[in-house]
Amino acid sequence: MTMTSSAWWHPVPAQSQMRLVQIPETVFHATARGGFAVSSAFPLSPYLTGSECIGLWQMRSAQLSARPADAPWVTRFVIVPRSDMPVGLAGFHGAPDGAGMVEIGYRIDPLLRRRGYAREALEIMLQVASSRPEVRTVRATIRPDNRASRALVGGYGFREVGEQWDDEDGREIIFEADLLHV
Repeated sequence: MTMTSSAWWHPVPAQSQMRLVQIPETVFHATARGGFAVSSAFPLSPYLTGSECIGLWQMRSAQLSARPADAPWVTRFVIVPRSDMPVGLAGFHGAPDGAGMVEIGYRIDPLLRRRGYAREALEIMLQVASSRPEVRTVRATIRPDNRASRALVGGYGFREVGEQWDDEDGREIIFEADLLHV
């Protein structure tokens, strides 16, 4: 079953008009090289083009070069009404693995945090995952000191299942939630 490249909208439109928009592959490659994604339909903030995000752009650029079919699954722009640029990035790390697991990731511009954007992005990703019969488990890996993200996923039924070492982020706690398909 193929994932759509269409925008992913919040499951409760009356609550949120947020959408997650697929990023063109050319934007991943240009931004990974330190370009400012001039081919993007959206201008990017200094945070999204800066040192805190460059590793993500490089990783996804390499991933899409190796596995173009991951494009509709991976990192997307977080778009909210009345904003002239994305407020952050969110998406899956790739298509579901052989066990039906997808890992989520999200990052919101520090100047725009504490407004519910990460929560809404998580709700969108959980809705997308639950609509896909091949997805059985959603994973989030979070640094121990990131209390806000730990509290966020805890409120959506994620449970701690272990930990791992990430070369970029260091020690991470692994959280998983099993999906019930309706």
